Amino acid sequence: MKLIRSPLEMNKIISQAKRKNNIIGFVPTMGALHAGHLSLVKQAVKESDLTIVSIYVNPKQFGAGEDLKQYPRFVKKDIKLCRSLGVNFLFLPNDKAMYPQGYSTFVDVEGLSRKLCGAFRPGHFKGVSSIVAKLLNIVTPDILYLGQKDAQQAIIIKRLVQDLNFRVKVKVMPIVRAKDGLALSSRNVYLSKKERNDSLVLYKALLLAKSMFDNGQRNSTRIVARMKQLVSNKKPLKIDYISIVDPVSLENVKKINQDCLVAIAVKIGKIRLIDNIRLNNAN
Repeated sequence: MKLIRSPLEMNKIISQAKRKNNIIGFVPTMGALHAGHLSLVKQAVKESDLTIVSIYVNPKQFGAGEDLKQYPRFVKKDIKLCRSLGVNFLFLPNDKAMYPQGYSTFVDVEGLSRKLCGAFRPGHFKGVSSIVAKLLNIVTPDILYLGQKDAQQAIIIKRLVQDLNFRVKVKVMPIVRAKDGLALSSRNVYLSKKERNDSLVLYKALLLAKSMFDNGQRNSTRIVARMKQLVSNKKPLKIDYISIVDPVSLENVKKINQDCLVAIAVKIGKIRLIDNIRLNNAN
């Protein structure tokens, strides 16, 4: 595995590889890799001739008062993990390389970026969309691997790829959970023992939604009300939102007569956790 820090060098390497008709798989990350990230990397290694992983904590997607400085960074460990899984190139740019002096160009997926998490984190998805567009331009992958845990992010990136005509296939891989059901996240390391135990209510609320749906409930208002009641029993948790939405437009769905996304975001202490589940009306 080779470590690359220069965007120009990364682009040249990929251009050479593509002349040999290699299939390029790409997994963009902010590091602090866990089993969820690694599931994406394993899939990329399985399906691609060359696998590229990027690690870059993007300052443009952190708002004022958010955890940019405290965001977990375990680069040495991440390098070992990537090497052990057969990653070919690890892209490790710094801020100067990604946002040189005078940088002033951003990508904003309007509409989708203002819903759900976007309503609580202004500018977040503008930062995400901009860095993903830059990375796609640098790496020019054939396949982009994303995780379902960040469902809104994946939906926005799919729209970005479609709207800007990036020639890349987007694959969204299933959520990886701990044995107790908590969706894996780099920020989970912040949780105290009690907070982690309290946070399990997110998945329980999603399973409640699925159970109600499977038993014939199609009124989203009733499902959301029951979910909120369950989560509210855990007093330290503050609900940002619990919503049932269309998985493409992110518009709220009142009567579930189609496939839907149930999304939840809560704050526990200084930590913000998100999770989701799909309801498939074909079942």
